[in-house]
Amino acid sequence: MMKKIAKNKDYNGAVVLGLNDALVELSGALVGLSFALAQSKVIATVGLITGFAAALSMAASEYLSAKEDNRKNPIKASAYTGMAYILAVIVLVIPYFILSNTYYATATMFALVVLIIAGFTKYDSKLHNERFGSKFIEMLSITIAVSVISFLFGMLVKKLV
Repeated sequence: MMKKIAKNKDYNGAVVLGLNDALVELSGALVGLSFALAQSKVIATVGLITGFAAALSMAASEYLSAKEDNRKNPIKASAYTGMAYILAVIVLVIPYFILSNTYYATATMFALVVLIIAGFTKYDSKLHNERFGSKFIEMLSITIAVSVISFLFGMLVKKLV
């Protein structure tokens, strides 16, 4: 297992980019949509479409970045970024397809975000021989901050529309 982790170390940044961006961006968007739209299936559909488009955008950006960087295979780097993003999107929108109550779906989605952050942070901290706690708190804090701001923006949009 450690050999496989070490082998993928060159592309860990690409995975971090896709996964972190998906968790922060899409969880924030889903929270905002939950309070603006309040319809689980609509939120799931919009989240899936938005997430897919964002995954393609992030993969394309990683391709260009890796190509400019000359340290890694741009196609492989973009594939890692895009796949990490799409997997996160699928996991995050599932609660909205399953649960009709948007509050329960949002709470479940956020619990999944915390689990994904914890799992990936554990992997990443082992990979780089770093402390788990501070990395976990940092990534979780960023995600929570974006979600709170998105919630507030969703409430504002709901009042204006």
